[in-house]
Formats: sequence, C-alpha cells, structure tokens
Amino acid sequence: MDKYGLIGYPLGHSFSIGYFNEKFANENIDAQYINFEIPSIDNLVEVLSSNPQLRGLNVTIPYKEQVIRYLDSISPEAQAIGAVNVIRVSQKGNQTFLRGFNSDVIGFTKSIEPLLERYHRKALILGTGGAAKAVDYGLKSLGLETQMVSRSRKTGAITYDDVKAETIEEYNVLVNCTPLGLYPNVDLCPALPYNAMNSRTLLYDLLYNPDETLFMRKGREQGATVKNGLEMLLLQAFASWEFWNGKE
Repeated sequence: MDKYGLIGYPLGHSFSIGYFNEKFANENIDAQYINFEIPSIDNLVEVLSSNPQLRGLNVTIPYKEQVIRYLDSISPEAQAIGAVNVIRVSQKGNQTFLRGFNSDVIGFTKSIEPLLERYHRKALILGTGGAAKAVDYGLKSLGLETQMVSRSRKTGAITYDDVKAETIEEYNVLVNCTPLGLYPNVDLCPALPYNAMNSRTLLYDLLYNPDETLFMRKGREQGATVKNGLEMLLLQAFASWEFWNGKE
C-alpha cells in the first residue's frame, strides 16, 4: 500500500487527511494518508526511513522553508517563491529522491482571480512566512503590486501600526496569511482599520475553519467582498496529486 502524508507542527485539524483518505476509498486507490506531527524538521529523515512506501508529502507550518535543504531538487516556481509545500518521494534503486513543489500559489491564484476587479491594483499580505511568499508570487503574477505586513519591523515589510485608513484605501486587496482567527481562537483577527473598508475592498483569508473568520466578518460588515481558503485547499489538493504522480 502506498502512503502519503502531511508534516508540520502542531497539526491539529487537517483538511488533507480527510480529503485524501476519502478520495482513496471512493476511487479504489490502494493508499493511505497519514499525519506526521514532527517537532523538528530533522525528524523528516526518520519519517522517510520508517515509511518506505511513502510516495508523497504535503508540508505545512512551520516547515515550508526549512524543508528545502532536505530536497534533491525543486521546481522553478518553488525556487522563486522560496517555499515548498508538496514533496514527491521516488525510489531509484536503494536511493530515495525528494523533489519539492509549491501548490499554494496554484490554489491561491486560481481561487482569487475571479474576484479581482480593475480597481484591485495593490494588495497587503498579512504575514511573511512560506504561505505569504506564495501569495506574494501569485498576486504579482496577476499584475498586482504587493506589500507584506509583519508584527515586527523587518526588511521588505511594514508593521500593523503602519497600516492607516489611507493605506487600506490604496491597498484594497488584503490577504490574511496568519493563523489569527483559526478555531478555537475565533475572537482574534489582524489589527487593521476595518472602518476604512468599503465595497471596493477584497478580503481573502487563507483560513477555512471557521467558515467566516472575524477578519472576514469585520470586512463584510463594511461592504467588502470576502472569501475563505477552502477552495484554495481543494485546488492545492488537486495539484498535489498531479505532482506526486509526475505531472508538473
């Protein structure tokens, strides 16, 4: 039986394990999807050695960047983004080869593109991790100018204190790439001037649990268009299966 899985820490609720095991059952695929909650990226070696039937992995927080040093090759897109969330595991003789891909950018761009209007020209990306880097790459590929927002001052990012009402008017696409608002912490949201939002504002949250985060609700109450990350996850899952089966 082939094995696939997810590495990250902590994992908590995982969309992928339910999606893929249901897919395998419905399509009579002799495979199993497992969550590998590893406290260090160094534990990846043990996961691989103890699961010789492993054919593919998804990668989530906090390892999307750290995992790159363990890979034998990486797709040009993942290289440009600087983050990997899909690994194809293949065997050649007694050797295991790992190739990294990024399905975040595929899922995100396909999901947000239908919502973009001609007046959506600039975007704020909330967060600076691996998912934020994929979102940045995706938005730029769609022709938007981007600005990352971080809790602390760092190169290439502004802080939440820098985001004023006029910032929201100029950067009217906002993408939440942080865990703020994720169940069970549903009363949390990024600190933003929500009252500056209007019907031209687009809020996209990579989270999907709950269906409507506080970030989304605050924007919707001002007339903004809002969307969660569930469709993005489905599109990522489709892309992961293609990558694992050698279709790039």
